[in-house]
Amino acid sequence: MRFGLQKLTLLDYPGKVACTVFCCGCNFRCPFCHNASLVTGREEEMALDRDELFAFLRSRAKILDGVAVTGGEPLLHAEVPALLKEIKSLGFAVKLDTNGSFPETLEKLISEAVVDYVAVDIKNAPEKYAETCGGIAALEKVRQSVGLLKQSAVDYEFRTTVVKPFHEKGDFAAIGRWIAGAPRYFLQSFTDSGDLLAPSETMGAASDAELAEFLAEVKHFVPNAALRGK
Repeated sequence: MRFGLQKLTLLDYPGKVACTVFCCGCNFRCPFCHNASLVTGREEEMALDRDELFAFLRSRAKILDGVAVTGGEPLLHAEVPALLKEIKSLGFAVKLDTNGSFPETLEKLISEAVVDYVAVDIKNAPEKYAETCGGIAALEKVRQSVGLLKQSAVDYEFRTTVVKPFHEKGDFAAIGRWIAGAPRYFLQSFTDSGDLLAPSETMGAASDAELAEFLAEVKHFVPNAALRGK
């Protein structure tokens, strides 16, 4: 397995000086995905192999606090739990970004104290989930992951990238009811990265006024909900 690497980030792991490790491949096909080449690309095109990655991490042991592991979808790969354990063994805090469709693996990582922070993308209201994921039926698996996190002691967040025409006001009331009790939830505005899975002209960002309206819906259920990147 090969990896992409951002050597320094102050944004991807809240409160930590970190690096970000990218895993190739995803089981979802969200049309608005901003990293299409990573989702559909080949692992051999990634920059680092495992030995190179850990050589880098060891060289930054006194500089970085944490490692954010993202994708694509990291838990798609059977090797990733062992990877996270090895990162953890070097003394780094570990953040995992996931779409929530592998609850059994997530539960094991939490029970073994391998991950310190989990970020789950909530794609849309439950009734619109498959449509938003590119036709992938994963809602029940995501529900399991949401329930698992709400009952666990691990630190976590939920987040949604807001994209027109996929999202409207009522969706955020439904999401709020679903994740009620979560410690934090973020709305992120869609941006055209130039590397999307669907034609960019079919999608757009919500206005600031719309984002504020959507946020107000969620705050009835998650008072600490906020806009990210605004």
